[in-house]
Amino acid sequence: MNRLQKWLAACILVLLLMLNPLEAGAAPIVAQAPAAASSSRSFVAAAVDRIGLAVVRIDTERTITRSPDPFMSDPFFRRFFGDGGYGVIPPGGEERLRGQGSGFIIDSSGVILTNAHVVDNADRVTVRLKDGRTFDGEVRGVDEVTDMAVVKINTGETLPVASLGDSDQVQVGDWAIAVGNPLGLDNTVTLGIVSTLNRSSALVGIPDKRLEFIQTDAAINPGNSGGPLLNAQGEVIGINTAIRANAAGIGFAIPINKAKEITPQLARGERIAHPYLGVQIATLTPELAKQNNDNPNATVILPEVNGVLVVGVVPNSPAASAGIRRGDVITAIDNQPITASEQLQDMVERSGLNSNLRLTVRRGDRTQQISVRTAELQPEP
Repeated sequence: MNRLQKWLAACILVLLLMLNPLEAGAAPIVAQAPAAASSSRSFVAAAVDRIGLAVVRIDTERTITRSPDPFMSDPFFRRFFGDGGYGVIPPGGEERLRGQGSGFIIDSSGVILTNAHVVDNADRVTVRLKDGRTFDGEVRGVDEVTDMAVVKINTGETLPVASLGDSDQVQVGDWAIAVGNPLGLDNTVTLGIVSTLNRSSALVGIPDKRLEFIQTDAAINPGNSGGPLLNAQGEVIGINTAIRANAAGIGFAIPINKAKEITPQLARGERIAHPYLGVQIATLTPELAKQNNDNPNATVILPEVNGVLVVGVVPNSPAASAGIRRGDVITAIDNQPITASEQLQDMVERSGLNSNLRLTVRRGDRTQQISVRTAELQPEP
């Protein structure tokens, strides 16, 4: 058999296998199932479906009293501006302010988690469910330091709840889905990623908080506050809480594990105790200290070390009682080096109330040990 004949015989065999593979002794050809990617639904839609009914809108009202402007009390000027004109304080000096935010149900009995700044000092709280029904909300607990609050509604029925994830498992680059009611636009969803983790509240520009945020580029706008930040599985990993007014595409969320720590206390109406020393602080580096020292108008010479500079001491505070002074540099607590203000703040927060902390302090060219006993941070009046 020549080469051409062999080639023709092989082609005939291939045709036989294709037409009748079982008789030729070959395994049957099985059709492959369609790939999962062919589904028309996205993971975002699935995640939102999982939590959608548990996300609520929160409307608030509060009345504030202001002293009327004597200028506007003159009948001559009121003729031009009118009683309801812009900037005119109504009779009695009272003004009604309205606010709006978001929240999500964490217990089927109607327990809702949101931001403290959404409901704090509100005279009335109204909760709107996704189906349009509204209920009066009772503020059970507020913690301004962590910007968290718990609201309770009574509907007489079992409500859908949000599934809470584990924010300790979140990684930079993970998907982030923000759900809420920004600018009064109910049931809005935005998508982004987790940009970074453990962003301190001091660096964000809100030093009166004690938080380490999840930073995301998912769009967060006014009205999103208190709403959930989700992972790709539709689990809550954070509470949307803040944006940078001078930047685009940068938002911040409170890690949900932080909320898990204090939510039970807030739901019971209990205060969250936070220890404090009573110092206003800033991170100091040798470079910053040298810049200060090279300035002929500097009012104090700073040690050129890494540490935390005391820029102010609160009167009648534990720090004041212990003898801490403005211009002191704290370099260690209980022999653990301190190199950043947020590190000091975190150590004080973790120390608990009535704890004795031994501070290593540089004052001028001297180093000394000062013992400070933490006390409870009181809310502002």
